[in-house]
Amino acid sequence: MRPGRWFVVAFALVLGACSSSSTPNSASVPTTTAPPTTAAPPVVSCGEAVASYAPTGGLPSPGAMPTGSFMGQIQARGRLIAGVSADTLLFGYRNPLTGNLEGFDIDLVHQVSQAIFGDPNRVEYKVVTYAQRIPALLDGSVDIVADVMTVNCTRWQQIAFSSQYFQAGQKVLVRRDSAATRIEDLDGTRMCAATGSTNIDNLKNYPKITAVPVNDISDCMVLFQQGTVDSVTGDDTVLQGFVVQDPYTKIIGPPITSEPYGLGIARTHPEFVQFVNSVLQRMRLDGTWKQMYARWLQPTGPVPEPPAAVYGRNP
Repeated sequence: MRPGRWFVVAFALVLGACSSSSTPNSASVPTTTAPPTTAAPPVVSCGEAVASYAPTGGLPSPGAMPTGSFMGQIQARGRLIAGVSADTLLFGYRNPLTGNLEGFDIDLVHQVSQAIFGDPNRVEYKVVTYAQRIPALLDGSVDIVADVMTVNCTRWQQIAFSSQYFQAGQKVLVRRDSAATRIEDLDGTRMCAATGSTNIDNLKNYPKITAVPVNDISDCMVLFQQGTVDSVTGDDTVLQGFVVQDPYTKIIGPPITSEPYGLGIARTHPEFVQFVNSVLQRMRLDGTWKQMYARWLQPTGPVPEPPAAVYGRNP
């Protein structure tokens, strides 16, 4: 560990300790929910990956969800169950001072809860790793996943996605004194990435770099600070959170990939996808999306326009 860096490791350990605790509105999905590692299914043609299901009309009044719909089931249950991260600063993390989950993705979940119940806090959070996100939707452990999740054709074969709510790109985090300016400059080094992410899949395109997989992206930061790995790769949004924590780091580019984010939902509930898309569209139009961006992500640059919704996929 380099001098002056201990506080970030401590912060990561605090987050890790918090995420394993039991609270009334938060629980960790057991690691057994992740399936055995198998070869990734082939990428298939699905038209435009970010195309989702078009909303069918205006939002129903909160507390008056359509009978027989999945939203009606959630309303009857009394809470929305959301799979989220607890250690992705700016998007989904547990504030070590308050114990509350906070961030851009968390606020998205609040918006969905508000639309269903008229109350943004009727949410049960389940903390998931990248590799647990899809299994948690497939087995019904969660209703929705809000966890910096990239929309792509392969994932559409297993789950459904909302319309795109954020545009990110994969980059690399290195020491501030590194001479590297792009990923190709790191040939012959060890680079950490999270299992179950598109980031580690993309490292197959760089065979001269040794990929070091971990369960959580925050584990990469600990290994990086300990000197076990030379760099960390992830979405620029996630890496920016690490830079906020650790001034001895920097992000190098250009982006390796395009990473459009969507909210994950089971394919068996297309009406819920359409409902969520109505919520996102309202947020684009009434300024809520920009307010959330300014609150959580202003350090990454000026507030942009939200990604436009693309529809046309058949439920």
